[in-house]
Amino acid sequence: MSDLILEELFIKRSQQKKKTSPLNYKERLFVLTQEKIAYYDFDAEKRKRKGLRGSVDLEKIKCVETVEPEPNAPQERMYAFQIVYDEGPLYIFAKNEDARCRWIKTLKNMVRCNKDLLQKYHPCAWMDGMWLCCHQEVKQAMGCRVLDNKNGFNWISPRRTSRKPLPPTPTEENPGPNVLLQAPEPQGPSVGMTVTAEYNYLPMTTQDLELKKDEEYTILEMSDPNWWRARDKYGNEGYIPSNYVVEAENGLERFDWFCKNTNRSQAEKLLRTENKDGGFLVRDSSRPGKYTVSLLSKSGGDTGASCRHYNICTTPQGHFYLAEKHYFSTIPELIVYHQHNAAGMVSRLKYIVTTRMRPPSTVGLGYGVWEIDPRHLTFIKDLGTGQFGVVKYGKWQGKHDVAIKMIKEGSMSEDDFIEEAKIMMKLHHENLVQLYGVCTTQRPIYIVTEFLSNGCLLTYLREGLKQHPTMVQLLEMCKDVSEGMAYLESKQYIHRDLAARNCLVDSNGTVKVTDFGLSRYVLDDEYTSSVGAKFPVRWSPPEVLLYCKFSSKSDVWAYGVLLWEVYTLGKLPYERLNNQEIVDKVSSGRRLYRPQLASEKVYAVMTSCWHEKADERPTFEELVLTVQDLLDGL
Repeated sequence: MSDLILEELFIKRSQQKKKTSPLNYKERLFVLTQEKIAYYDFDAEKRKRKGLRGSVDLEKIKCVETVEPEPNAPQERMYAFQIVYDEGPLYIFAKNEDARCRWIKTLKNMVRCNKDLLQKYHPCAWMDGMWLCCHQEVKQAMGCRVLDNKNGFNWISPRRTSRKPLPPTPTEENPGPNVLLQAPEPQGPSVGMTVTAEYNYLPMTTQDLELKKDEEYTILEMSDPNWWRARDKYGNEGYIPSNYVVEAENGLERFDWFCKNTNRSQAEKLLRTENKDGGFLVRDSSRPGKYTVSLLSKSGGDTGASCRHYNICTTPQGHFYLAEKHYFSTIPELIVYHQHNAAGMVSRLKYIVTTRMRPPSTVGLGYGVWEIDPRHLTFIKDLGTGQFGVVKYGKWQGKHDVAIKMIKEGSMSEDDFIEEAKIMMKLHHENLVQLYGVCTTQRPIYIVTEFLSNGCLLTYLREGLKQHPTMVQLLEMCKDVSEGMAYLESKQYIHRDLAARNCLVDSNGTVKVTDFGLSRYVLDDEYTSSVGAKFPVRWSPPEVLLYCKFSSKSDVWAYGVLLWEVYTLGKLPYERLNNQEIVDKVSSGRRLYRPQLASEKVYAVMTSCWHEKADERPTFEELVLTVQDLLDGL
């Protein structure tokens, strides 16, 4: 084997993927190559490799670590290590410490740039339905020990992924300022590599380069993670938004049927809007690294249209399939086959449904733009009035939809905010409302942001839902907010005023967090004082009400209240109590009741956010996984 790196006989423990699977230990020949680690039967007499028993692609590995010996373990099982990937831990027993260290060191080096590397792991094994280290009884439970030095890897964040290791949040005693950490160099494309445009992009400044969908470009510079310098096939050079391109030869993004960042309810909405029998799309599955085919069938007539969701499965050899006996080397080959054959599904894949018509938001309105000329703004209609003044819907340069906050004079510490805006513009996530820039050369100053057509989440819950929401819809709203807040948490950025009123809803139902950090610049004492009439008492934990101690954990408390708002379809928390009564009740341990639409498991998530001790509340990273587990159970 030309790319062989390591080869050695080890003992492998069965993975017990089913509850009824027996626990056994068998000797296997492990082979490490550039692409995967595979294990085989081995003929000891002939010293010869036999049949392949299984393999793990290196790109799917999330953690490589030692495992403490099992109770009363025999000598041959004293030097264990684990490889954690999507399907759980793979336990391997080396013959001695040197062999264990050699494999761990080599594997860690090879997977150090993987996406979704874990921040915590289980130092002991999963056995008899329980983790021996922390006694948790859920196999997917987050690890109980923090890995040193970013998991022992030289960790580099992948581009555009929300599930990544997060640095520690500020402590309750020392919440610290909102400091945006330096973003890691994006992975995926690198300088000199060819990328393909997913969307058309018209230059917004003289420094920008036009993108034409499906054409190729060469990356010249990546010093800014959001704007890359590139060259087109004609030799023109300029800056392009990094989220508009993908690697030329890799990924599903180049196919119109692939709808990334689309969840189950959004997929169903797209399919029902097109309302074509056999309409389909491929989306990210709820399990990281996996994909799902969503398909609309009218087998029962126009009134009987139903959406089905088929997980794309993989064999141990790395082949893909939807129906057994029909295996393919790539997902595109699988899709082409099922466009002509139903093969176990309710219908063949007849009609591509796509989200490609609408490009994502850019970080700023062109490379290096954060100060916007107010003469380029056109005001179209009022959207409402907020803490800082009137908010209007408008256009920038007559063609780009924007929301414009006209800051009422005297309502904000303007000089401090203008400095902060330069940092805030670098925050970019699918579940955060993008700040495009500011107008500071005149008064009142303007804050220009992404426009979301369905408006405020609170109003949407009360009035915008055209029919009674499904449990999937409600949970996906909660998951969207947790994803956005986990990103802020990863940047050690505290929101301070998280609530349904400070989230917006896009046309496809995606919820995005807005106004993060702005409350620090309010000059109104009624808003900034915890005894003021405008202070968000109903969303505040005891340490904020009593000592004004803000942290990511106070945001977590507010997130629990936001879940309550979602599951009551927009009711006012503690509706019959005034602010002082709320302070007294919350400080003495009273909590909001379980909404009628919330299951016991959903309410348990809420109450976990309302723990009296801030350190006992979950992180947003943990909440993302918890909400995802609830979605998987529906």
